[in-house]
Amino acid sequence: MAKSKARKLTPIIRLAIKCEEADSNSQFGRGVANLCQGVRELGSLNAAAKDMKMAYSKAWRIIKETEAALGMQLLDRDGAHGSTLTEEGNKLLDTYLEIDAKLQKVAEQEFAKRFK
Repeated sequence: MAKSKARKLTPIIRLAIKCEEADSNSQFGRGVANLCQGVRELGSLNAAAKDMKMAYSKAWRIIKETEAALGMQLLDRDGAHGSTLTEEGNKLLDTYLEIDAKLQKVAEQEFAKRFK
């Protein structure tokens, strides 16, 4: 592969967190993290779903399935007043984002070493 073409490439890391004891395949990955970030920033799951151009019903289903699979509540729901992340939800999101950023940086550095 020519160097000029390789410089346009970048590795993409796909981190997911799952509960080994869960019967479900649901995981806390980029999509759920984006929904949680939206709730944190916009104050509701509905607003987060709209921001992601996703139906609220789909976002609700994803959150419910992920909560069930992880065995923890991610959101506190307050009806018409929106939603907030639970303490565990905030901690999980922060941890996910931190690990994801570190892994992405390492992947980019390792890739750059090989395609200078």
